[in-house]
Formats: sequence, structure tokens, C-alpha cells
Amino acid sequence: MTERKKVLVVEDEQDIRELLRFNLEQEGFHVVEAGDGELALALARRERPAVIILDIMLPGMSGLDICRTLRQEEETARVPIVMLTAKAAESDKVVGLEIGADDYVTKPFSPRELLARVRAVLRRAQGPETARPHQFYERGRLKIDFDTYQVFLDKEEVRLSLREFELLAFLARHPNRVFERLHLLDMVWGRDTYVEPRTVDVHIRRLRTRVERDDARPELIQTVRGVGYKFNDAALGD
Repeated sequence: MTERKKVLVVEDEQDIRELLRFNLEQEGFHVVEAGDGELALALARRERPAVIILDIMLPGMSGLDICRTLRQEEETARVPIVMLTAKAAESDKVVGLEIGADDYVTKPFSPRELLARVRAVLRRAQGPETARPHQFYERGRLKIDFDTYQVFLDKEEVRLSLREFELLAFLARHPNRVFERLHLLDMVWGRDTYVEPRTVDVHIRRLRTRVERDDARPELIQTVRGVGYKFNDAALGD
């Protein structure tokens, strides 16, 4: 198996760390997390990440101080750093770039844009990334091809919208885990997209008509009353 590139995420807000971890792991990265400056420096020195995503506003030591320290140490001087912050003023960006950051993303951010920035700084620093293996999910009558965005039931292709595919793919990657509507909105639609929580219900209903044997009695995508939804992979058999 090809070794996954390691990303150090330095962010004190847990929900943002979780969002970053999910999206990075979907792209094949290995994620290490820190919620404060001291831990960030320790992990940067010990774990030798391929890239660092670094929030500026942190408890104790600021992201700018961390960046400055890393650039002064030989072992971390050339590690690419993408700054992540709520500060949007041009002067803040200039300071971050002048002390050694490679790129700068402002909150609220698009996970796809951030991933594109991460890949770009990695290409500049280390050359093209090694192609990852073809990724798919297959159990029983269901097959999901994550690379071609295709879904097959009993070897017959099922046509889904992009959002329906992304919702099914997310649930299938986390079988038997219950997700609230707001969590699904964050993870599938993105934190920068403003839609009603009931949008999830609409897409679930549409998805059930396409993948369930009987959408009136769903077995695969189940409702957990008062909480949200879960993917019941046991319904697929072996």
C-alpha cells in the first residue's frame, strides 16, 4: 500500500477540525490534529507532516508565532503551511505570507477549495502526488464507485444526482453511525452552503426511491426517530 501523506491540522474549534479531517481523509491523507500551539509544535517536530493547515487565532501561542518558529527550525523550515483564519484583511494575509506561509484561506471556507490549495502547495514542494488506488464500496447487491461517481444495484447502474451520490457515499463510508441532519449538511453540503435542514429529508426520500427495494419500508437508509439517519449495511447481506 502506498504511504499516505500526513497533514497536521492546527485548529482550536473541534467542529472545524472534524470537517477538515473528514474531507482530507476522503482524499487519501492521514490527519494529525492539534488544538493549541504547544501541541502543534510538538507534533510538527515529531510527526514530520507533508503539509500543515494552521489557524491563526489559537489559545496561548498564535498561528503566526507557530509559523515563525517552524520556519526557524531546520527540520520544519520547508514544510508547506496553509494559513486558515477568520481574518480577511489584506494586511493579515501579507504578514502570514511574509513570515513563511505558503498560502492563505479565509473562513468560512469551501472544503474543496482548501483541498485544492493543499494539493497545490504539495505539488510545488514535492512534485506530483502518487496516484491513489481506485476507490469503491462493494457489498451484496450495492457497488459505489467513488472515482467515477457511479452506483450499481444488482449490477445495474442507478442514476443519481451529484448531491444524492455524495449523500449515499458519505453514509456508506460510515455504516451504522447515526448522523443528525445538521451534521449531514456540514459534511455533504459544506459549511459554506446555507440550506434548510429539511433539505436532507428531501434528498433521503429521493435516494430511497432509487436504492431501496421498498422505499416505504427502507432497510438500507434508516431513520432514527428524533436523531437523524444511518446506513444499515447489514441489509445488503454478504
